[in-house]
Amino acid sequence: MKRIFDIILALVLAILLSIPMLVIAVFIKLTSKGSVIFWTDRVGKNNVIFKMAKFRTMKLNTPQIATHLMENPRDYLIPGGGFLRKYSLDELPQLFNVLKGDMSFVGPRPALYFDSRSHRLGPGKWKR
Repeated sequence: MKRIFDIILALVLAILLSIPMLVIAVFIKLTSKGSVIFWTDRVGKNNVIFKMAKFRTMKLNTPQIATHLMENPRDYLIPGGGFLRKYSLDELPQLFNVLKGDMSFVGPRPALYFDSRSHRLGPGKWKR
């Protein structure tokens, strides 16, 4: 039942938000170099690592570390990146991860693969 709920809600939201998502994608493409979508490894159900989609809000030369560990993350934001993050608009592509079955609307947020929460099983315990 939970999976059916996820599919129906993700489809409805993807349709309703398709125009805003297109506008965001065009804006990112016009204001910065690189891909519109940023893919990050996350630990999902049964400790399987999957690629989670987000709109790219950081410049291409940004270090691959968690934003809260950066000395000054604002230096790495693309134009409009702060706005996208503030209102969680960068997370709209995750609707497709929900449709694919990698994520759910209800449940814990998938941990970064190098996040301390994902290390509870010890190194090498993840599945790809």
